[in-house]
Amino acid sequence: MTPDYSLSPGDIYGPVRSRRKQHWARRLLNGVIWTIFIAHLYAIVLRVIPVPGTILMGQRAVAGETIRKTWTPIENISPHLPRAILGGEDSRFCEHRGIDFEAVQEALSDNAKGGRRRGGSTITQQTAKNVFLWNGGGYARKAVEAWFSLYINSVWGKRRTMEIYLNVAEWGDGIFGAEAAAQARFGKSAKDLTQREAALLAAVLPSPNKWRVDPPGPYVSGRASTLMQRAEVIRTSAYDACLKL
Repeated sequence: MTPDYSLSPGDIYGPVRSRRKQHWARRLLNGVIWTIFIAHLYAIVLRVIPVPGTILMGQRAVAGETIRKTWTPIENISPHLPRAILGGEDSRFCEHRGIDFEAVQEALSDNAKGGRRRGGSTITQQTAKNVFLWNGGGYARKAVEAWFSLYINSVWGKRRTMEIYLNVAEWGDGIFGAEAAAQARFGKSAKDLTQREAALLAAVLPSPNKWRVDPPGPYVSGRASTLMQRAEVIRTSAYDACLKL
C-alpha cells in the first residue's frame, strides 16, 4: 500500500500560528520587563531632578487647559502647607513605610458598616499615582501603586516624597504644585503662605476641581479651620520630624 503523504492546511498553518503566538508573547513579556525596569530607573533619577510632568498634566493639557507649574524646593514652601496636608491626608506619614496598613484596615471596617466611604491612601501612595500612574484602573492599578509606594518610600525617603507631592499635586484649573497654587489663589509665593492660606489649599486637595479656595464655601472654610488645629498638633508633637521643616 502506498503511504499517504498529503498534508491538510491545519498541518501546515497550525505550527506557524503557534510560533507567531510564542513570538508575540515573548515580545509582550520583554516589553513588560523593560517598562518595569525603566520605571524603576526613572524613580531613581527623580531623587535628584524635578518631575518633568505627569499623565494627569498631559490629560488636562489635551482637554484644553493651560498647565501652570513651577518646581519649588521644599525649603522654599511654607512649612504650614505640608503640616496642613499631613493633618488632612496622612498624619502617620513619618511612621509608615509608604502604606498605612492600619488606616487601610480602618477604612475597610468603616466601609463595611455602610455610610460615607473613605479611603486609606497615604501621601506616598498619592505621589506614586501622580508620578507614575493615572486615575482609575481598578485593583490592577492599585496593586502597582502599592508597589511603587513601598519602592519610592525606600528610594526617595520622606522629605523627597513630600517635596515631589507638593510639586505635582493638582489644585484645579490646570494648576499643579504649591508655588503655582499660591500664586494663582493668593498672589504670593508658596514660601509666604500664612497658616490660614496653607490650610485652605490643603482643604481642597481631595477634590480641587469641585471645592474652591477663592472664595471658600462653608465646607472648605470649616475644614481649613480644622486643618489649622491639626497642623498645630503635628508641629508641637513633632509628627513632621521626618520632613526636617
